[in-house]
Amino acid sequence: MAASTLRLRPWQRRALDAFRDGNRDGDPRDFLAVATPGAGKTTFAITAARLTMPNLPGRLVVVAPTRHLKEQWADAAARFGLGLVTDWNPGDLLPADSHGLVTTYQQVGSSPDPFFALSQGGFVILDEIHHAGEERSWGEGVKVAFDAAGRRLALSGTPFRSDTRSIPFVRYHLDEAVPDIEYGYGDALADGRVVRPVYFPRFGGHMEWTAPDGAQLAASFDDPLARTQANQRLRAALSLEGEWLPTVLGEANQQLVRIRERHPDAGGLVIAIDQDHARRIVELLRRRFRVRAAIATSEDPDASRKISDFAAGTDPWIVAVRMISEGVDIPRLRVGVYATTTTTELFFRQAVGRIVRHVSGIGAQRAYMFLPDDHRLRHFGHTIADVRRHSLRKETRDGADEREVADGADQMSLFAVHSATASEVEADIFLDEPDDPDHHEADGGAEGGGVDPELLIDLTSVPLPGLATAASGLGATPGDRNERDRLRRVNADLARQLVDLTGMPHKTVNGELNRRAGVTKIAEATILQLNKRSRAAEEWLRQENRRRRFSAF
Repeated sequence: MAASTLRLRPWQRRALDAFRDGNRDGDPRDFLAVATPGAGKTTFAITAARLTMPNLPGRLVVVAPTRHLKEQWADAAARFGLGLVTDWNPGDLLPADSHGLVTTYQQVGSSPDPFFALSQGGFVILDEIHHAGEERSWGEGVKVAFDAAGRRLALSGTPFRSDTRSIPFVRYHLDEAVPDIEYGYGDALADGRVVRPVYFPRFGGHMEWTAPDGAQLAASFDDPLARTQANQRLRAALSLEGEWLPTVLGEANQQLVRIRERHPDAGGLVIAIDQDHARRIVELLRRRFRVRAAIATSEDPDASRKISDFAAGTDPWIVAVRMISEGVDIPRLRVGVYATTTTTELFFRQAVGRIVRHVSGIGAQRAYMFLPDDHRLRHFGHTIADVRRHSLRKETRDGADEREVADGADQMSLFAVHSATASEVEADIFLDEPDDPDHHEADGGAEGGGVDPELLIDLTSVPLPGLATAASGLGATPGDRNERDRLRRVNADLARQLVDLTGMPHKTVNGELNRRAGVTKIAEATILQLNKRSRAAEEWLRQENRRRRFSAF
């Protein structure tokens, strides 16, 4: 059921007003919003699209970094009455009763031309726009695909810089992207009921390992090392051949157990190095701590469903590789373990962003990211912690997924860990979960309390973008992707029955059903056409069964 009234957070209202005013310093079609993870960028973006699209002649196109985020965007759009297709392929027409589609940067980069016609005069949302700079073909594809769009709204969860590949539709000052609206972690903390304060328990230790060149090395996290050796030390700590990671996982699990006493479905996230590392962590959690953990890796085609199941469930832990680094919305995550060798600030901030989203109804709440005491991660954690401390003190007074993997990764068969022991270096762990004395949630904002009428939007007064075909009388709204998916499954099952009954090839049966329903391709069929096709299949089955009964006599 689509929402009829939308309650915006104050920053979303300001962003919406700024978006309506337009970007005056560059192409007025372009707008860049940078907002901290958990702030509600998706709600802002879809609100902007919902209010703007009735005045545009084209469709809505959302570009997301991953397959899983495609589903998340489509679900969010449906709550605003917008139907988005998630399985569109270049060469197909969009169903006439859909408002648009969700795709990925990879798909746009590999086939930009079909998107040009599709987005002409339309509304384009570029989620985590810095991904357009990861591959040259992606940036070039985005520029070609959406050059004729009516409005382009770019989003990012953290400020970003350009390298040699400038990102399309973004203004720069020197190398820094210039947002049209920016809402940082400190702003969100000060507003209250938007994000959680994050704490960073750090663990040092002593590691011994054999480097790929055969050198025998030993160091603690306090010892100054060159980058290559620092990367090896980090990998040694995160290896399951030693005791550093099991010790930290045990501390993190105890913290999660304490949190679940007050927040029963709270969850934890372990960010692993690779698929094998993730599987071994899952096994260690089961064997040593008797807890069950889901696993989601980018190599697993079923990863998106596993993430969705975990988000909707109550299991304590999920272990992920390149799947929950940004954008993925699992509000119940309260504890993280940073167990990856990726050491860039952008990735670190995106990882922390998975555990900051505030959940209403459980009072004040902290989040914890358990870290190796690597000097790079220590610096990133201190930067966020300083913002946290400043924001909470102020409130009491008044209010490129780039990856830096350990050098020599292609020689890791020559790398051996001899020992790794952990020691806590920052006592940022709490034995219980009392209300935070420095963080009292204020009334108002997006949840609870008195709400400024200017923050409410009556969506019933804003017409939906026009569609060629309605679905009235079918119990579905135009563009209802759940109903569309259900009818596609029904049609596929009926076609299989007809193949079995008639002995005809699948191609012949499907071609005849398409002809009877006036459909060119299933992928292009409206909800009405899919209903017509299923009724045609049912009638054909009845006729075939009658013919067989009569022929038996």
